Amino acid sequence: MGGVLIEPVALSELDENKLLLQSGFWGSFKAEFGWQALALRYSPQEEELRLLILCRRLALGLNLAYIPHGPYTREPEEGREDYLAWMGRALLPLLPKGTVFVRFDLPWGKVGEGIQPPPLLTNPYFRKAPMDIQPPNTVIIDISRSEEELLASMKSKTRYNIRLAIKKGVEVSEGSYADFDPWYTLYQETARRDRITLHSRDYYSRLLRKAAEYGKGAPEIKLFLACHEGDLLAGIIVAIKGDSAWYLYGASSTRKRNLMANYALQWRAMQWARERGCRTYDLFGIPPENDPSHPMYGLYRFKTGFGGEILNRYGCYDFIYKPAAYVLYRTAEAGRRLYYKKIRSRLFSV
Repeated sequence: MGGVLIEPVALSELDENKLLLQSGFWGSFKAEFGWQALALRYSPQEEELRLLILCRRLALGLNLAYIPHGPYTREPEEGREDYLAWMGRALLPLLPKGTVFVRFDLPWGKVGEGIQPPPLLTNPYFRKAPMDIQPPNTVIIDISRSEEELLASMKSKTRYNIRLAIKKGVEVSEGSYADFDPWYTLYQETARRDRITLHSRDYYSRLLRKAAEYGKGAPEIKLFLACHEGDLLAGIIVAIKGDSAWYLYGASSTRKRNLMANYALQWRAMQWARERGCRTYDLFGIPPENDPSHPMYGLYRFKTGFGGEILNRYGCYDFIYKPAAYVLYRTAEAGRRLYYKKIRSRLFSV
């Protein structure tokens, strides 16, 4: 990899990337909430690649760097460790002074139910992070097929619940900004019930508004609402970038749960994404295994019921620049991970 030039570019150049979390839009959005967004261009193979890095200030003039779902590479799996080690070294002069480590949230993984990928990196400069940022386990549905084929690929109970919701009069519609506050109130209710951690109200509101304001290269982000006889039962936020769609956030009420509003919501979102030319729909986060004892087992059953492939990513690995400072940070983060694992559920991190 020697001799490959990595150089800064305008953040807008990243809007050519297909992944939402590697787009200039995402970097610009996160910059409004305490992150410094860096855009880089490099050419390790025949094609030119672009990379988003998010940097954040720590105490004592130190910094961390984070690469969400990156970098992209065509290197075979056995060559990825060398590729990432090269990138870790090459990035250091371009990162803020005092950067302790760069965290790679790797986009690759193994496909299959219950197939957890083995440790990927053994280089002594790498450590598996104490906690993953984005959910490493997810369900990705091929929505390029016909609606009949999509329904046929779902579990019978999921098909039944979609049809039940429609038959019982659950109405799914695209929400407007006027619907945001009722949705967020419902999201807070969901967070208390399911013990998940939320961003601020402004975070989600700004995400919707920024997508509408951003202009060329913006993802399409929609709020979908499910109502019955005037009652808001559930709502989700879905994003499209290129030919991919992601289910990002969801809220649901305990009222009228027998109407199966969440099933109708996801089905409508898939239809919408398919109408926009998307090929995949990412349900963005499930527990790692089909384990009835897991506190989020219901979520596993719900999402896997829609069919699709289970992707188990490698998760986060840290390339370390300052070992002593990293040990301190890692100890603090391990404590934070224990808090989230034992006291609160944390499956959604975008």
